[in-house]
Amino acid sequence: MAVWALGINHTTAPLDLRGRFAFAVDQVAPTLRALRDSLARQPEAALISTCNRTEIYCAGEKPQLEHTLDWLAQSGGVSSSLLRSHAYTLEDGLAARHAFRVASGLDSMVLGEPQILGQIKDAVRAAEAAGALGTTLSQLFQRSFAVAKEVRTSTEIGAHSISMAAAAVRLSGQLFEDLGQVKVLFVGAGEMIELCATHFAAKNPKSMSIANRTLERGEKLASRFGAEVMHLAELPDRLHEFDAVISCTASTLPIIGLGAVERALKRRKHRPMFMVDLAVPRDIELEVKRLEDVYLYTVDDLASVVQTAQANRQAAVAQAEAIVDAGVQSFMHWVDQRGSVPLIQQLNAQADEWRAMEISRARKLLAKGEDVDAVLEALSKGLTQKMLHGAMAELRAGDSQARERASSAIQHFFLRKER
Repeated sequence: MAVWALGINHTTAPLDLRGRFAFAVDQVAPTLRALRDSLARQPEAALISTCNRTEIYCAGEKPQLEHTLDWLAQSGGVSSSLLRSHAYTLEDGLAARHAFRVASGLDSMVLGEPQILGQIKDAVRAAEAAGALGTTLSQLFQRSFAVAKEVRTSTEIGAHSISMAAAAVRLSGQLFEDLGQVKVLFVGAGEMIELCATHFAAKNPKSMSIANRTLERGEKLASRFGAEVMHLAELPDRLHEFDAVISCTASTLPIIGLGAVERALKRRKHRPMFMVDLAVPRDIELEVKRLEDVYLYTVDDLASVVQTAQANRQAAVAQAEAIVDAGVQSFMHWVDQRGSVPLIQQLNAQADEWRAMEISRARKLLAKGEDVDAVLEALSKGLTQKMLHGAMAELRAGDSQARERASSAIQHFFLRKER
């Protein structure tokens, strides 16, 4: 059984390219079906898609890395050569190691962050629901969860990590002297916005508002923070009211355009605006960054901020890598053993067939009144002759080299002394 993986992440691909391969939750099942249909013998498959990475994991009889990459490139509307220049491709132990490191937060922009583990679990559930997850990938991910748990409990890898949400607050504090006088708008109502709202709320801003496509979900989040709720359609007319805007939605197109921001700045008399776009693809048009009075940060821009707390955790990283290594060895041993399962099943089936034949013969003899000891003797001889027939035939047939190989194998399997 072969395992392979390929992907792009925040270290290998620019944001706009990652945006081409961002898959919403409702896209996962049809995407996995299309991928498996495009590959030979429909291998097991799982898809992980977050703001910082898109990764495909597969398991099948033979690796199909090139075909998988070609399919992904086509789905994103780019050439295979362009995707290949930004992608990483991994097989077997290296694929397992990568999965374990990702789950443990060792491959994240925020070292040791726990959010990725939940995202992987969501991806596994989606693959399972789509009927794309088999025994091998199920084992791979279950073991990645166990490794991540051990890393989390046995090391200091997650200590003092600066999350994306905390980084956004830190940057806003550099622009505004007093966050208590700042009006904050959150666009979206997902997990990342919830994290950001939690961090900003701790600074007691002047006001907090949540704009979302569906008011019900926005109201549920707003009730936790005493925030105002508004419909996303109101955003262009009210953008000027806010000093800080943090956006993270699942929209495939920008929802805050250059024109809307220019009009907002004019109404604000060019008082500065702090904007954070945590979405992939972008929620805020790239051109907004060129405006003099706007301080716009994307997920990639926050990288330098979240790196500051990582230097003092190298010892914890070494510990975590050792745990990952042990997990990879255990998984690959399991994969190797899986290769012997068909042969073991064939041997058991053959032995059962021989046993059934001899038992049937013995019962007939006993029914005729034959001596029990004689019947048992015949049964045991019949079984041993059937089991040794193939070995005896190999010793009598073929050339001298073939007989020598057969002799060595037979001595190993049949004449070993019990230790």
